[in-house]
Amino acid sequence: MFENGLLVVLGVVLAFVLAPQWGLLPRWRQQRWLRSREAIEDALLHLHQREHEGRLASVESLAGALGVSPRMALALLQRMEGQGLLRVSAGGLSLTPEGHRLAIQVVRAHRLFERYLAYETSVPAQEVHELAHRLEHTLTREQLEQLDAYMGHPLADPHGDPIPSASGEMPEVEGQSLVEFPLATPAQIVHVEDEPPHVYAQIVAEGLRPGMVVTVIERSPTRIVLESDTDEHVLAPVVAANITVREAVRKETVPGAERLGALEPGERATVLHIDDACQGLTRRRFLDLGITPGAEVEAVMRSPFGDPVAYRVRDSLIALRREQADWIWVQRNGRKAEEEVQSA
Repeated sequence: MFENGLLVVLGVVLAFVLAPQWGLLPRWRQQRWLRSREAIEDALLHLHQREHEGRLASVESLAGALGVSPRMALALLQRMEGQGLLRVSAGGLSLTPEGHRLAIQVVRAHRLFERYLAYETSVPAQEVHELAHRLEHTLTREQLEQLDAYMGHPLADPHGDPIPSASGEMPEVEGQSLVEFPLATPAQIVHVEDEPPHVYAQIVAEGLRPGMVVTVIERSPTRIVLESDTDEHVLAPVVAANITVREAVRKETVPGAERLGALEPGERATVLHIDDACQGLTRRRFLDLGITPGAEVEAVMRSPFGDPVAYRVRDSLIALRREQADWIWVQRNGRKAEEEVQSA
């Protein structure tokens, strides 16, 4: 009997401490979260996004965005109102000038981290957004400026979203949906929406990214067919709608310029330049390997599965996958000298 009574008491104590709604531990965690930098900054982002869309946030919309109860959302909003970060009106919730300034700084942190993760690390493209969301709350303003300087003060994140300046200036992305762009007109991708994740994953799988030039060659209610200089891409309209483009600016090109991946084993070419869309760690690696304008590259051999390909650059043998080789623009020189002698 004593043991049964002890178990009952223990159960009551555990329920009092751990019960999801009213237990001491969950309530302590809620209070800790309400006081956290992450909670306030995530709320600022939600209010900023709603204002950008031309509508005001509400307690319910914030609760849904943060995944918390309306009661917790209301407590957070009251704390932020006390700090002078937002105003409450009959129409909804809006940011004060100070709230807007802080929200822009969070946007800046997020997009700088996305840029860093995409171009300076090997984090898969589909995971960049979520990881940047966790990291955006970790740096001081001084550390953020150091990160910006390290990357050379980039203007846009990997999706084409402009990165706000340190003073809070943020230009708008100019363009139109790929779904509406005229047929047979070269278009440059300027933005790729990363939400929802499953749609973004399809765009990444097709190798489509900001900076690329594509042409819509076919459009129907069920599919949109694009042509790039390396491939053909077939997208559902709902996927294509997440891509923003503008008319491509025609640049002077060197006659006969092509991507390194087009070379067959035994062919040589002279490097013209590395594609502008190739940035960060990959670009730095190419330069470290000696892939600079004027360098001669020879395709030596393909792997048994066709990829990667071995290339000789400045007396060194390197292996590049096709997607890497396609960043490098070259002008073909012809077959190896010994083959030319044999054919003479």
